[in-house]
Amino acid sequence: MAINLKPYITKPVEAAPLAVFRILFGAMMLFGLLRFASYGWIDTLYIRPRFFFSYYGLEWIKPIGTYTYLIYLLCGIAALMVSIGYKYRLAIIVFFLSFTYIELMDKTTYLNHYYFTSVLAFLMIFLPANAYYSVDAYLHPKKSFQKIPAWTINSIKLLLGMVYFYAGLAKLNSEWLFDAMPLRIWLPSKFHIPLVGHFFDLEWVHYAFSWAGAGYDLAIPFLLLYRKTRPFAFITVVVFHMMTWVLFPIGMFPYIMIISTLIFFDAKLHHHFLRGFDRLVKPGKSHYDSGRILTYRPTFANRIMNTVIVVFFGIQLLLPWRYLLYPGELFWTEEGYRFSWRVMLMEKSGYAQFRVVDGESGKWFYVDNSDFLTPFQEKQMATQPDFILEYAHYLQHHFEQDGHKNVAIYVDSQVSLNGRLSTPYIDPNVDLTEKKESFAHKNWILPFTDEIKGI
Repeated sequence: MAINLKPYITKPVEAAPLAVFRILFGAMMLFGLLRFASYGWIDTLYIRPRFFFSYYGLEWIKPIGTYTYLIYLLCGIAALMVSIGYKYRLAIIVFFLSFTYIELMDKTTYLNHYYFTSVLAFLMIFLPANAYYSVDAYLHPKKSFQKIPAWTINSIKLLLGMVYFYAGLAKLNSEWLFDAMPLRIWLPSKFHIPLVGHFFDLEWVHYAFSWAGAGYDLAIPFLLLYRKTRPFAFITVVVFHMMTWVLFPIGMFPYIMIISTLIFFDAKLHHHFLRGFDRLVKPGKSHYDSGRILTYRPTFANRIMNTVIVVFFGIQLLLPWRYLLYPGELFWTEEGYRFSWRVMLMEKSGYAQFRVVDGESGKWFYVDNSDFLTPFQEKQMATQPDFILEYAHYLQHHFEQDGHKNVAIYVDSQVSLNGRLSTPYIDPNVDLTEKKESFAHKNWILPFTDEIKGI
């Protein structure tokens, strides 16, 4: 049976939901950047450290000293311009580039919601989010449209649905469902929360949270799509993310997801929102209610745009599965773990003690990691193989510059995964200076001594 996709792609729909999404997205990004700067995190994370961990192939992306503040300033200005819809195309491109640069400056600060912001900003480059209720639409009436093709809104819904659904699939494993890990480790520490804190020490609560979290992620995209369940679904989104915000320090992510889900609601709600906004903005919403329709034209530029969007979603669909190309337990090796919407699925802790051997004299000594890394960097490095390898090469370069010859680097590392006893992590007999970073499997990671079943 053929499925008619035309209503979801080319059918004209009200532009108000996309306009509201643009306003709130830009405002949230601006607030998030100001919050980050106000806490002094730019200095703490990107200026004070003497070493930064890079993504493979993107080693040239680094903080630029005190000029890093300019990147944040540029990103903040672009976020404001996106929100008000002024020179939108330029603004969203600048925001995407500057925000992604910030995200890539140090791998230590990787978070799923940073990645989500980058991919969403990239998608928004191709959306006519300034067609309605924007400075651009006011200054250039020919670019003002009340209705736009349905795909421009449905593409955001699709991206959000993929994020939620993959997050739910990632929870279908024995650790999360049958051992309630890592919530059994995390929740008891929240005993101080008023009224409900004493419940977090109960084992059945740990399992209830685990199963509810998996069910929520898997079901919520479909509940939001269906008109009758949408109000209930949105209340669930608010409750879930507010509870997440209370329990775990994950910054702006809960607010971003709550605001993003408004895109699923009918245009009537968004028109109501804009009418309320009229009290602050002149001219009012009625100025943009021209009835004009933005129609799709099969131009060369539009065909290129369509190809880019199809490839974009193809990558988002396939990237989370790349872990299947690697042997071993994903939670242990973390090969293919990032950029796959695996949110708060494990608790890893450990240590890594590096031994530097002078190949010419045969003398050796241990490294004090605090001489080179911040406590946060050291914690992240100790449990992630690509961090360990990159740091080993940095140590090699440092000590060769210091006069040592033919330096070899070995590491004694122990890691605990989800409350298990610490076990050796990296082969201590491997000279890490002889290993190079690549997308290939790191065969110097010692095997995981247990089994985790599931996706």
